[in-house]
Amino acid sequence: MSSPSPPAASSPSSSTIRRIAIKVPCSTSNLGPGFDVLGIALSLFLKVSASLQTTPPPPPDAPITITYTGDLPHTVPLEVDRNLITKVALYVAVANNASLPPGLQIHIDNPIPLGRGLGSSGAAVVAGALLANAACGLNLSRERLLDYCLAIEGHPDNVTASLMGGFCAGYLRHNIEDVVPDNLEQLVVQAWRRKRQNSQSHIQGLPLSSTSPSSSDAQSSSKSIENGTSPSPVPTQLPLNPPHNLGTHIRLPISPDVRPIACIPAFEVSTKLARKVLPTSYSRPDVVFNLQRLAVLVHALGATPPSPQTVSECMHDRVHQHYRQHLVPGLPEILALTPETTPGLLGICQSGAGPTVLAFAAPDAGERVGEAVCAIWRRQKAPEKGAPDGIECRWISLEVVEEPAECRVWEEVVGGDAEKR
Repeated sequence: MSSPSPPAASSPSSSTIRRIAIKVPCSTSNLGPGFDVLGIALSLFLKVSASLQTTPPPPPDAPITITYTGDLPHTVPLEVDRNLITKVALYVAVANNASLPPGLQIHIDNPIPLGRGLGSSGAAVVAGALLANAACGLNLSRERLLDYCLAIEGHPDNVTASLMGGFCAGYLRHNIEDVVPDNLEQLVVQAWRRKRQNSQSHIQGLPLSSTSPSSSDAQSSSKSIENGTSPSPVPTQLPLNPPHNLGTHIRLPISPDVRPIACIPAFEVSTKLARKVLPTSYSRPDVVFNLQRLAVLVHALGATPPSPQTVSECMHDRVHQHYRQHLVPGLPEILALTPETTPGLLGICQSGAGPTVLAFAAPDAGERVGEAVCAIWRRQKAPEKGAPDGIECRWISLEVVEEPAECRVWEEVVGGDAEKR
């Protein structure tokens, strides 16, 4: 992540603007047997651009504004304490005794399909952590930023791949529920609103106690930072040390002859629901089945050329896909595709929590593989009541993104006789 460039000397009629440009790849995860372990960064990017006037400084009560373009725009909240990217940014800022600067203008451009199993929430979490780091000048390392992402997401596969890039395997050192309070969102939003209230109180010449809400507000309920709604503001300090060393990861090689194909149906499956249907315990044979294939898969995907039979067999799973198949019409038939039935196919699985299907194809077989999957969906009955037969779907050929998420910061002088930098 780059540091701000020193701006040119400004004239009395000019102003200095800090600009931030963030680019985060989407991700696929699990890859069959690697549930909550494996993730791959893919070439569909969430982009966040932000700007902040630094000199002359904006008033302390200047609002933070958010605009959005991309997938399902009518479903994306634009309030600072409701949008996932800015809620994560608030968490990172408050945990470091900072606050998002007043007057920050944020634009989000997100082509990643929401609720489809391509790591849209993980990419948003990473973007929020990078935004806070840049806007607040925290200078946190990428490993520390990953700690915040793990604290929010609760599993390492998507956020690690999106933040670090490439093909990643990771694990948690701690049970997240043991180190992150259930009411994290409430604590973060309360602390941020308290800082804003304090600033406005100083402006208005009011004592800080005059901004304190009633004790009944202090007992308002909240949900997780990713899925919750806005709690009532109450004065608080964040009783949480910044997360540290929550997990670890390694980068794994993946062959250039492995081409990821994302087959995306026109319906959503919530991650919460997809996790709810999983059992709380597994038999020893099922656990051993996954462990055996996981150990071989991470090597098989790095071989050049990859073995279609080995990759295909190693992507079988008994931990999650079987229990989720009723959420995705046609999934059993899709997962039954093999290199023998579909030439050029290397392996196939549900992408993340679904409903997207991830297929690995030979470099010249992407269209054949993508169409084979979509043909099965087009014969299925759509899950929505009253919907016509045949599930709309599309496939896209993606690339593995080896580079980590980007965050560029620079300053420019505008107005007056100043030249832009």
